[in-house]
Amino acid sequence: MSIVHVKINGIPVEVEAGTSVLNAAKAAGVRIPTLCYHDDLVPFGSCGLCIVKQEGSAKIIRACATPVHESLSVITNDPELFEVRKTILELILSTHPSSCLTCIRNGECELQDLAAEFGIREQPFEVRLNESPKDTSSASIVLDPSKCIKCGRCVQVCQDLQGVFALEFIGRGDGTCMAPAAMLKLDDSPCVKCGQCAAHCPVGAIYEKDETSEFRAAVADPTKKVVVQIAPSIRVGLSESFGLPAGTVTTKKIYAALKKVGAYAVHDTNFSADLTIIEEGHELVGRITKGGTLPLLTSCCPSWIDYVQKHYPDLLDNVSSCKSPMQMHGAITKTFYAEKAGLNPAEIFSVAIMPCTAKKFESKRDDNMSASGFQDVDLVLTTRELGRLIKNSGVDFLKLEEVEADSPIGEYSGAGTIFGATGGVMEAAVRTAYNVVTGKEMDRVEVEAVRGLDEIKKGTVDFDGTPVRVAVVHGLSHAKEVLDEIREAKAAGTRAPYEFIEIMACRGGCIAGGGQPYGANDILRKERSEGLYADDKKSTYRCSHQNPSIIKLYEDFLGSPNGEKAHHLLHTHYQELPLYKA
Repeated sequence: MSIVHVKINGIPVEVEAGTSVLNAAKAAGVRIPTLCYHDDLVPFGSCGLCIVKQEGSAKIIRACATPVHESLSVITNDPELFEVRKTILELILSTHPSSCLTCIRNGECELQDLAAEFGIREQPFEVRLNESPKDTSSASIVLDPSKCIKCGRCVQVCQDLQGVFALEFIGRGDGTCMAPAAMLKLDDSPCVKCGQCAAHCPVGAIYEKDETSEFRAAVADPTKKVVVQIAPSIRVGLSESFGLPAGTVTTKKIYAALKKVGAYAVHDTNFSADLTIIEEGHELVGRITKGGTLPLLTSCCPSWIDYVQKHYPDLLDNVSSCKSPMQMHGAITKTFYAEKAGLNPAEIFSVAIMPCTAKKFESKRDDNMSASGFQDVDLVLTTRELGRLIKNSGVDFLKLEEVEADSPIGEYSGAGTIFGATGGVMEAAVRTAYNVVTGKEMDRVEVEAVRGLDEIKKGTVDFDGTPVRVAVVHGLSHAKEVLDEIREAKAAGTRAPYEFIEIMACRGGCIAGGGQPYGANDILRKERSEGLYADDKKSTYRCSHQNPSIIKLYEDFLGSPNGEKAHHLLHTHYQELPLYKA
């Protein structure tokens, strides 16, 4: 590691060679405004807001995309730079609608924040708006070309971070737009609905399909009982919407808030995460001991499932037949819970609060999502939608008294909680699979090898003399590496060196899903993950198979894991999907 010495506004700072001027300035405690830049992406300086002056030279450089060198000295702010940046913003605003009050990003818009920061109060340039209509074809995401500022973040995310290539740059100059190839509708493209484009968009050009009005209508309908489940990562995501530090666990306040906004009952998807582990753990052990198709690929993430159906249909027999925890929960809600609560399942309006935009699509994906005889999950709201719902319902979230989830499908183990972080499904599965194989409990349930933000994590878990080789992948562009390895092994008549692989579409896993609060970077991902691991550590039960409510569910209702009833309600099948719809 070589160190270079630079000056930022006369402030000496030492940074690693190759550090950008932008990050060197951060190290010096100096903020340079940006709009196209994002920590997750390779900077390419499209917006020009981060320009700085190089002392001793007439050269103007873009701080985000310029590496430092020894003895570099830059000026980041002076009257001329201020005016240039203000003019850049005014030019961007001349092609951007001024409908901030009705925009879904009002109050959470990076362009709006910068316009306020630079004191822009009038429009000196001719207004030239893009009149292209919204694309509402997707069940999960809305594209609004009229608000696009051509920063390119969505294209970079879709192509480089996710490897999906549903969005691209089309046209040149003023005519450039970000859209699916051949200007197709989003639903006809290779889009996997992950929502990372929306999570990284700085304005309101891409956003989740807001369905909070459907929730309000259901609550107001006297013929419906609104029953809500909350995903593992919601408990550390929603806190940021109310000014709390990232990673703050607010589980019982969320239960209380949902009751305040009209929910009849509130359950926890952690319960069905435990249920997923029982089913998936037994499926894994069955494949290992009975010569089934290996490696087993997890099936919790709907964007990953959409991806494998489109890009690797020859590997579908490797994918677990287990439904996601959300869908398992919906099926149990309208069968077991309805029976225990004395409710007609036709009256139950099942709502899931998820960190993921793809869950909106998943709930309606096919007939398997109606295993209860009804649509198992009627409505999906993202974390962001829940935050808005709580606020516009007049609920003071921070002052709420904590309450418990409703029985009998609210109890959960720590293993269910860590589903929200990359590696969490693997760790939870290992804790239970070890018990299924050996009949013993692990001496130490933390599996450090599968934690952290390395894109691909590999290791071997010793099941009391039986080695089980595992891998964890997050970010679909990295899934390709492991999937190609499996495909090549199959072609050669051998098997890839794994028994079990967890794949999540979004970097960091669900804690940074496409429906979580804006601004996720690796610092926030780590803080959110740490909140989940802390919650796991203080849990009464650390393993899914120890959850008393799960044990009782099998005793009273499901029978044996992977049994006939469990398969009907909790399992599904997959088929090849075309990359582009005809």
